[in-house]
Amino acid sequence: MKEEQVILVNEKDEQIGLMPKMEAHEKALLHRAFSVFVFNDKNELMIQQRAMGKYHSPGLWTNTCCSHQREGETNIEAGKRRLQEEMGFSTELKDTISFIYKAPFDNGLTEHEFDHILVGTYNGEPNLNPDEVHAYKWVDLETLKKDMTKNPDIYTEWFKIIFDKYYKHIQQ
Repeated sequence: MKEEQVILVNEKDEQIGLMPKMEAHEKALLHRAFSVFVFNDKNELMIQQRAMGKYHSPGLWTNTCCSHQREGETNIEAGKRRLQEEMGFSTELKDTISFIYKAPFDNGLTEHEFDHILVGTYNGEPNLNPDEVHAYKWVDLETLKKDMTKNPDIYTEWFKIIFDKYYKHIQQ
């Protein structure tokens, strides 16, 4: 199977090229990405524990799902595709805020992303893809914020960044 391509962008989120995903992460080049936050009716966020076999950040807790848009795919289409692939359900998503962040990893890879936060609501049980997700749980934002401060090592680097951006956005 051909390696997934990411969309290289400039600081205005304008496409400037395509590159294999691993190469973009090795070179720390800015590319388009999305992060899905799914809430239930109690305003709890569904977070996932990454599968133990993932090539980086295995076993760490992160947002409901995240990935990269494919060429020609809207943010919403990409979010719905990946939510189905990882968590086994679909829901309507809304494009909220976007921003650039950079997070280096111990394995030499760097996430340098123009990230779009997509938000949805769901109250059912997910059907987890075991290749992607080890576990999930619902957590209210205040509890999550406190736990991220107390136990930062159990969360992905990007989730700490994007959660903080989203939390500040909803406080406004």
